[in-house]
Amino acid sequence: MSGKAKRRKNKQKPAANEYGQVTGPGTVRLERLLPGPIERTWAYLTDPEKRGKWLASGVMDLGVGGRVELKFRHSDLSAEKTPPAEYQQFESCTLLSGHVTRCEPPRLLSYTWGGTSGKQSEVTFELTPRGKDVLLVVTHRRLGDRPTMVSVAAGWHAHLGILIDHFTRAEPRPFWTTLVRTKAEYEKRIAK
Repeated sequence: MSGKAKRRKNKQKPAANEYGQVTGPGTVRLERLLPGPIERTWAYLTDPEKRGKWLASGVMDLGVGGRVELKFRHSDLSAEKTPPAEYQQFESCTLLSGHVTRCEPPRLLSYTWGGTSGKQSEVTFELTPRGKDVLLVVTHRRLGDRPTMVSVAAGWHAHLGILIDHFTRAEPRPFWTTLVRTKAEYEKRIAK
C-alpha cells in the first residue's frame, strides 16, 4: 500500500473523539476543528453551492424566520454513487425544509429540520475561532427516538467528514461506506 493510500485509509477511520455525543434527551452533538478562517466555514454552511458539496444545496434565507430548503443528493457527494439497499430511497434528490430560528453571522446558525410543524428537530451550528482554525459544533435537538438519533449522528458524521475533505483538498471519502460504518458504531455508542 502506498503512503498516500495509507494516509487516505487512516483518514477515513475516525478517532474515538470524532464521534458525536448524546448531551441530553433527543440531542446529539459533534465537534470538528476545521482550517480557518471562520468566514469560509460560514460560507460552507450558508451558500447553497458550497453547502451542496458536503451536505445539501437549496435556498437559505438568512434571518430569523427565513426559509431553509435542503436538497440532498447524497450520491453526488463522493465518487461512490450507489447506495446500499437500506438507503436506496435516498439515491435521488431528497428534500427537507425548515426555518431559521437563530442567525448571528459568522458564529451561529440554527434552523428547524424536516418533519411536520411541531415535530421538527432543530440543528445548530456554532463557530468559534481557535487560532488559525475554527471549532465547528453541530448540535441536533428534538430527535424523536434512539433509531433517529443513531441515524442522525451517523449522517452528520459522514457529512462532516466530506466537509473536512473539501477544506483539506482531499478526495471526498465514500459517503455511503462511511455512513454505514459510522451507523454501526453509533448503534454501539448510543445507549438503548
